[in-house]
Amino acid sequence: MTQDRKPRTRAVHGGGRRSQYGEVSEAIFLTQGFVYDSAEHAEARFIEAADDEFIYARYGNPTVAMFEDRMAAIEGTDDGFAAASGMAAVNGAIMSHLKAGDHVVAARALFGSCLYILENVLPNFGVEVTLIDGTDLSAWEAAVTERTRLVFFESMSNPTLELVDIKSVSEIAHRHGALVVVDNVFSTPVYSKAVSQGADIIVYSATKHIDGQGRALGGIILGSREVIRGPVEAYMKHTGGAMSPFTAWVMLKGLETMDLRVRAQTATAHALAERLSTHPKLSRVIYPGHASHPQHALANAQMGAGGTMLSFDIKDGKDAAFRFLNALRIALISNNLGDAKSIATPPAFTTHQRLPHDQKETLGITPGLIRFSCGLEDVRDLEADILHALEQA
Repeated sequence: MTQDRKPRTRAVHGGGRRSQYGEVSEAIFLTQGFVYDSAEHAEARFIEAADDEFIYARYGNPTVAMFEDRMAAIEGTDDGFAAASGMAAVNGAIMSHLKAGDHVVAARALFGSCLYILENVLPNFGVEVTLIDGTDLSAWEAAVTERTRLVFFESMSNPTLELVDIKSVSEIAHRHGALVVVDNVFSTPVYSKAVSQGADIIVYSATKHIDGQGRALGGIILGSREVIRGPVEAYMKHTGGAMSPFTAWVMLKGLETMDLRVRAQTATAHALAERLSTHPKLSRVIYPGHASHPQHALANAQMGAGGTMLSFDIKDGKDAAFRFLNALRIALISNNLGDAKSIATPPAFTTHQRLPHDQKETLGITPGLIRFSCGLEDVRDLEADILHALEQA
């Protein structure tokens, strides 16, 4: 796939591998192993397999390789390693580069499972972790030192939609020789410019916008070939976090429509933010694409759009938020996001419920906060649904 083609074209045609039958839709190679022509051939492949030679499905598979190559083409990286879930990708991207005695600096505004890895898993293996306000560049300057091996952050945080300046943080990290690992889920591959902004490793939960239709779990780690086929592949293939061939095929089908879906969902999110920004039952509306967002300029510079996610705080807290959720007729109550169906969740009591109260307060995860993932429904229907539910709140 030539890199001069536009991302939407790469999302349809990138990484193609046709069999001798010349199929249009990608083939699913449902096999756990591969046959060798001879004992000598088996030995040679284990010494060094060529790009289109495979050993075992945990190491690689033709269908999975198509997904990896297509994602790398979209993101603008050399390579990728597909994982069983988004969290398998996050864990692999981080753990594959660390050892006892290393230091990690991370933004504290993170998904609950990411925080668990940083606060519970890494310290058990002798890794020191410093959590900071990811929006504060002076905090990055103070925390990153010559001991820092890696920095980690969500480019747009879950669920309060804070942005981290990828370019500036990458410059700080690289001055000290640290790797930059970015969880880019909320920014989406459609709006990502993370490679040109300095990120070394980009992680996605493919479960979200890449599949986008609520069918399968998946993740991917993207970066240079040296990183992906070095420490990342070694860690992932030996610890068993690889993606299944069927899941890879589902993700390939999702990529074909991802650009269209994400842009439509973003338009809906922007329209809803405009409509809700002055609603009397809301104490705040959070949308990076809206002029009221404190990082609106950074969102435009870093992504060129506000994304598909919208958060808003319902006055009167938990009871009002629950009345709102229970009154929704179109949007679903679930903890997924990036789906064709609109989804609402109260993060304080679902995705971030395990966080201590003071940490929730610090992050702005209030009892009345609703995270709203905009789907592909008609925006007029969604607006009516939300306004009706707010009346019940």
